[in-house]
Amino acid sequence: MMKQALDGLKVVDFSWYIAGPSITMWLAYHGSQVIRIESLTRPDELRSIEPFKDGIAGVNRSGCYANYNSNKYGLSLNLNHSKGVMVARRLIAWADVVVENFTPGTMEAKWGLGYDSARKMKPDIIMLSSSTQGQTGPEAKQAGFGLELASRSGFTNFVGWPDQDATGVGYPYTDTITPPVGVIAIMAALEYLRRTGKGQYIDLSQLEVGVNHLGVALLNYAVNGTQGGRIGNRHPCAAPHGAYRCLGKDRWCTIAVFTDQEWEAFCTAIGQSSLCNNPKFATMLARKTNEEELGRLVENWTQRFTAEEVMMKMQAAGIAAGIVQSGKDLIEDPQLKHRHHFWYLNHPEMGLCAYDGPPFRLSATPAELYMPAPILGEHNEYVCTQLLGMSDQEFLELLTEGVFE
Repeated sequence: MMKQALDGLKVVDFSWYIAGPSITMWLAYHGSQVIRIESLTRPDELRSIEPFKDGIAGVNRSGCYANYNSNKYGLSLNLNHSKGVMVARRLIAWADVVVENFTPGTMEAKWGLGYDSARKMKPDIIMLSSSTQGQTGPEAKQAGFGLELASRSGFTNFVGWPDQDATGVGYPYTDTITPPVGVIAIMAALEYLRRTGKGQYIDLSQLEVGVNHLGVALLNYAVNGTQGGRIGNRHPCAAPHGAYRCLGKDRWCTIAVFTDQEWEAFCTAIGQSSLCNNPKFATMLARKTNEEELGRLVENWTQRFTAEEVMMKMQAAGIAAGIVQSGKDLIEDPQLKHRHHFWYLNHPEMGLCAYDGPPFRLSATPAELYMPAPILGEHNEYVCTQLLGMSDQEFLELLTEGVFE
């Protein structure tokens, strides 16, 4: 392995589910030494989330967990044991960065491991807390998950069909948009540390990250008093605009036409140039007025071709179009293969599995995925004896006392 951008950075990860572990995943991809803290009695619940390799459930068989925890060392630690807390304190003293995403106050109140205590152990420590609504405020201590926050931050209001009830986004969306913000914050804190020798605390609110992604909707309400809402696959400034059924079972292609010039190109591409002069569709206003009929017309054409054929015909004409890809499509996608997006690592229980790599490349220090997600407690001995410097006797004593449960 070549030298990585974050070689030498030491990180302790007390977080769970997706938001916190994804932050440390990005750091691990670029050379950070990340120790993932869990408990045998209460492991990360992401380990219980499908899909499971070969359909066989197991604490070490979740593809979802594996995808967010590669390149990390796994330590099972009983923080409800006084000596477990002692080990955690030694880890913090060893670390440069600590990440956690418990309900605000939990780290300090339960274990005395909050930022004020942490900086006594390590004065220049950087600590990031990724909570649902931040560490302060009347609802700060309210527990929650990304799926709820997707609604709380407004996304659910804009997802779905106008004549149907709210459907939600089907995924803990804020868990996936928060981590890049967390990584940027850590990078800023590391630069501050480099210049001043001082660490700091990062209070990251997933709710506020979500709200930041709806700037247009907020501006529309603030300026125009318009609340907006669900419009399905349509767009206020484009027609046709949507996902259209294609040849084959559950195969779709999205198409987006924004200008009259694109509309003319679209009509030519589908072999119906006369539509350009049809008063129902000749202008954007006319196409929006007759959007239902237009949608049927488009789908009557797309259903004659495969999704791939539709996409290629549209793109050749300069029209924005893309296949609605399945998991199989993504794994086989030639562009993703060329970019080496998926990395294949040999997991102790699941065998060879595909892992998402980072979507950017550093020319001098590209990311490297070299170690699959840890099985529960896999690196207990290594972390304690090699990284923390415990003697074999001390480690065995703590093991016997139930510290690593």
